[in-house]
Amino acid sequence: MQKAMNISYEIGNKLYLNITNKCPCACTFCIRNNGDGAYGSDPLWLEHQPSAQEVTDDLKTRDLDSYKEIIFCGYGEPTCELEILTTAAGYIRSVTKTPVRLNTNGLGDLINGRDIAPDLEGLIDTVSISLNASNAEAYDKVTRPSFKNVNCFEEMLGFAKRVSKFVPDTVLTVVDIIGSEEIERSRKVAESVGIKLRVREYAD
Repeated sequence: MQKAMNISYEIGNKLYLNITNKCPCACTFCIRNNGDGAYGSDPLWLEHQPSAQEVTDDLKTRDLDSYKEIIFCGYGEPTCELEILTTAAGYIRSVTKTPVRLNTNGLGDLINGRDIAPDLEGLIDTVSISLNASNAEAYDKVTRPSFKNVNCFEEMLGFAKRVSKFVPDTVLTVVDIIGSEEIERSRKVAESVGIKLRVREYAD
């Protein structure tokens, strides 16, 4: 495992923010299982947990106006460091009109012990939540959350409904490797909570 302090990294015309390596899940398809980086990036395993100041200082080295989108997505779950997430998003908001997206497993309420949806209002343009499966049993098998005696699938769907009131562009996502039948079942689940589904391409 190669470690560095690559807080931000580029893929195409988008900037990704790697603000933490913490995550309460161990998804079977997680890109962390495949190497030290994402889609040709430098290593994303962080030498230490960066502070909000370190993240902001890193952002200051980038021309934020030049990107199509800025995305909180790295080798961890961004809501594990909610204060850093909101501080960084606030800084981005203060200096550019580039849209901001949060990629999340949707378990931020469990992670933080409270409803975090209101915290994202006005800071995040799009929230992309990993649905991963069409039912709780399949979800637990694929996502392998560390929370015990909790229906994480229902918690994630509840978060999706709540956050959509604060961030209207909220989507649920699945990876295309789950197969067409499971994708359609997942689409119905998304429709049942009034959220649109996006099918993501899985890259080895």
